[in-house]
Amino acid sequence: MPPTVAIVGRPNVGKSTLFNRLARSRRAITHDLPGVTRDRVAADAPRPTGGVVVVVDTGGFEPESEAEIPAMVREQALLAVAGADAVVLVVDGAQGLLPPDREIAAELHKAGTPTVVAVNKLDRRDAAHAWGEFTELGFPVVEVAAEHGLGTGELWEELEKVLPAPQEEIPEEAELAVAIVGRPNVGKSSLLNRLLGEERVLVSEVPGTTRDSVDTLVACGGRTVRLIDTAGIRRKGRTDKGPEVLSVIMATRAIERAQVCLVLVDAGEGLTAQDTHVAGYVSEAGRGAVVVVNKADLIAEEGREGRERLKRQLLERLKFLKDTPVLFASATTGAGVAHLLPAALEVGEAFKKRVATGELNRVLRAAWERQPPPGGKRPPRLYYATQTASGPPRFALFVSGTGKLHFSYQRYLENKVREAFPLAGVPIRFNIRGKRDRAG
Repeated sequence: MPPTVAIVGRPNVGKSTLFNRLARSRRAITHDLPGVTRDRVAADAPRPTGGVVVVVDTGGFEPESEAEIPAMVREQALLAVAGADAVVLVVDGAQGLLPPDREIAAELHKAGTPTVVAVNKLDRRDAAHAWGEFTELGFPVVEVAAEHGLGTGELWEELEKVLPAPQEEIPEEAELAVAIVGRPNVGKSSLLNRLLGEERVLVSEVPGTTRDSVDTLVACGGRTVRLIDTAGIRRKGRTDKGPEVLSVIMATRAIERAQVCLVLVDAGEGLTAQDTHVAGYVSEAGRGAVVVVNKADLIAEEGREGRERLKRQLLERLKFLKDTPVLFASATTGAGVAHLLPAALEVGEAFKKRVATGELNRVLRAAWERQPPPGGKRPPRLYYATQTASGPPRFALFVSGTGKLHFSYQRYLENKVREAFPLAGVPIRFNIRGKRDRAG
């Protein structure tokens, strides 16, 4: 495992901006409003001496607050510190040394994790000579301007003094990225915590607690699975300005980073218009899907018949998620949770499936001959087909004429391909290419 660097500090000092700068990505949400980051967010950062470190962004640390969410954020930050090889304490050079900075530093001294103070916003005039007072915190001090990337070289120099030496990486089997998606308050974070067996992300009765996407690696069936928790996705008309808009953007980015999505539905409420909206995002992104009916304990008294009825309703309204597995689980009790990752792995195998050209043509020619496409006196002829890509599977069909096939006929061909090959839970893309009929 690569070493870990936790980034901590009070709200709105630029932690997420520094995180994005070190990770060379836009993984963490940045916004002028304080308290935007709540969960721990992790990403690989290229190390100047070779290899990578895992950088962990944390929520704004408010030592004295007793409110529920700030207290949970503080707990998450302390957990990140406890599991880190080094800590970067970010402070605001423009505001100078404040009492909360001293209180956070005291917590870090108790933890004993090697720490570097990064005085941010040195590009501002009012921060030019303020960094000296931060030396009283008892840690090495460097100046940075996270927004512009200034001072990160000096920060890495300090971190390299305390981090373990880079180790030669051992090639591992490609991991499967699985995003947990759904509308607000359907139990995404609770399900992740149940899958992990620990309080990895914040869980609260307040809808919208999660804003960033959170990655965690787990082992399942000899494979490495990257679990991505996401913010609740609302319909555009119900999204406020500011951080909530950014949360939806980050959630859709998480879908695009995944190969498979666990689409959560609340058993007590059934499928809502918002659920269909979320599933539509997954379909449009071309990702594999497993529909998870969470809170299944709420309909336990309805028995198997009730579950089957709900399953039929889901599949009827989510026709665009072809052959998608529908599983029932309860993040509260743990019932059914053990089946979710194995199902995601199966869909992941289908997502990267390669179909032999000969077998593909045999199936499509048989379907074509059994039911030719409409076309008057000279219906289109199928020359041949081939798979052009996987993840999701894409097929090129070379046909005579203009290359236009009615969408209903393409759906017929898709169904025949699904009957012949294990592609449940993944979208299929056809590219129909016209060609002048050689017999004409």
